[in-house]
Amino acid sequence: MNMKALWFALCATIACMGAQNASAALNNPTNADSKTVGAVAQSKLSLNKADQQQLEAIPGIGAKKAQAILEYIKQHGPIKDKKQLMEVKGIGEKMADRIAGFVSFG
Repeated sequence: MNMKALWFALCATIACMGAQNASAALNNPTNADSKTVGAVAQSKLSLNKADQQQLEAIPGIGAKKAQAILEYIKQHGPIKDKKQLMEVKGIGEKMADRIAGFVSFG
């Protein structure tokens, strides 16, 4: 999936759910209803199943960081959470926070 397709899919999902509900679900999932939270979670990219191109479509991820993520997964297995994502070379806490908003770890 290229960047335009990923962006379109994300925008279409948000438009269908209503931007306000999606924003509330992303910012505070405990206050959102389960349907909204589930729809937002489904629109996220599976980090451990993504290819180079899909990873590069995530804002802030270029070719180098995408390759570093793929290499980490190859060497250490699936990334289970944001804390483990910070073990990838070049990804600190701020970058992990940003990436976590676009991906699922399952």
